[in-house]
Amino acid sequence: MKAMGIDYGLKRIGIAFSDETKFLATPYQVYHTKTEQEDLQYLKNLIAQNKVDEIVCGLPLNTKGEEGEIALKTREFMKKLENLTNLAPIFVDERMTSVLAEEFLAEREKDWRKRKEKLDAVSASIILQDYLDNKRR
Repeated sequence: MKAMGIDYGLKRIGIAFSDETKFLATPYQVYHTKTEQEDLQYLKNLIAQNKVDEIVCGLPLNTKGEEGEIALKTREFMKKLENLTNLAPIFVDERMTSVLAEEFLAEREKDWRKRKEKLDAVSASIILQDYLDNKRR
């Protein structure tokens, strides 16, 4: 079984998967959102295809560590995904993941447009890897 990392956004959803031992997270793709129903169905299919038994989702908190409107939308979307899959999402603080992902990509890709296309998937992998590392401790 694998874990899935999600960096949820209204326009793009970053997706990452762990290996079967849940040791290493790898960016999978940036999914460009369509309708909510299509998005949920797409993720449900990915979960089934990849034999996912844990979903880890980044929760966008503000600088004070509080939840705002985007965090609420993230929770609402993930609750709908939970209803479809019977997998309760595990939320982790995603502050700084975009910065870390940008730094990681900047070392490997000079073209900003190419980096931007990969950013959300790398963010999802950082969110997932952080969870996996903390779980092992």
